[in-house]
Amino acid sequence: MSHDKSGYPIMGESNPLHNNVYGPPQPGFGMPPPNYSQGPGEPYPPAGGYGQPGFAQAGLGFAPQPYPQMPYPQGPYAQGPYQQGPGQPAFHGDPMGSPGYHGDVPPSYYDNEEFTRSGFEDKNIRQAFIRKVFSVLTAQLLVTFSFVSVFTFVDDAKLFVQRNRWTYYVSYAVFFVSLITISCCGDFRRKHPWNLVALSILTLSLSYMVGMIASFYNTETVIIAVGITAVVCFTVVLFSLQSKYDFTSCRGVLFVCLIVLLVFSILCIFIRNRILDIVYASLGALLFTCFLAVDTQLLLGNKKLALSPEEYIFASLNLYTDIINIFLYILAIVGRSRD
Repeated sequence: MSHDKSGYPIMGESNPLHNNVYGPPQPGFGMPPPNYSQGPGEPYPPAGGYGQPGFAQAGLGFAPQPYPQMPYPQGPYAQGPYQQGPGQPAFHGDPMGSPGYHGDVPPSYYDNEEFTRSGFEDKNIRQAFIRKVFSVLTAQLLVTFSFVSVFTFVDDAKLFVQRNRWTYYVSYAVFFVSLITISCCGDFRRKHPWNLVALSILTLSLSYMVGMIASFYNTETVIIAVGITAVVCFTVVLFSLQSKYDFTSCRGVLFVCLIVLLVFSILCIFIRNRILDIVYASLGALLFTCFLAVDTQLLLGNKKLALSPEEYIFASLNLYTDIINIFLYILAIVGRSRD
């Protein structure tokens, strides 16, 4: 076969290499990689010496055929166990040339999504927990101050609770049992709906007690105490949510102060003095304001101590009792100051 100056075969002449595609293999040539355009058991062309691309090659006794494109398979031929040359990987029916490609695929992005979004999901859970706690707390406060309003502005209700003081002790016993049940029985306060039932009983009993105490003060004093309590509690809660200082680390000190306050209250029972009562009420309001800051930060989850998102009943109870105690102490300060 003659070639031109560029090394390509002259058009019109047959190429003996391509004439052997469908004939017997030429001696002296090694076995090339498998050609997927061939059926199993058929011979393969040599690795080099192809004709000029773009022109049909005329074979002896064959019609002009298009130049086969590699490496795409040309039809659904069965893949057989071809003999491989040295250094070549084995092909077992996988057109991509990599065994196990379809089984050992790389993990998708969504397989690792739980790791990339774990912090975000935890933040969402904590925010939902805070919303639930403040929703329950709002309902409790609405019930309590509804009792206060009735026992303050309705004269018949005020006279009834002042004449029947035994109802105060009954409500106190119910409140104490409910408080012990919710505080000490962890499984019970997490079991829905019994935790809400116990919290509702506690709220109703404590609301009756607070309303009865408020009935012994005049209307103006109660209104002033409610206003001061609302301002103090809103300021403390907002400050606790925004502050970087960790109030939860002071929880032990506050419990010691609470014990001292209890001893002081016993002293005030035997020593009846107006100034002493005001001092006691001021210390109590200050102490439970600190407790309110601590219990608020227990909701956040980013401090030294934190509550589990399952403890929304216990968290609501803590905040509720803090606010009620602040109100009662402020009511005592305003009432004793106006006497």
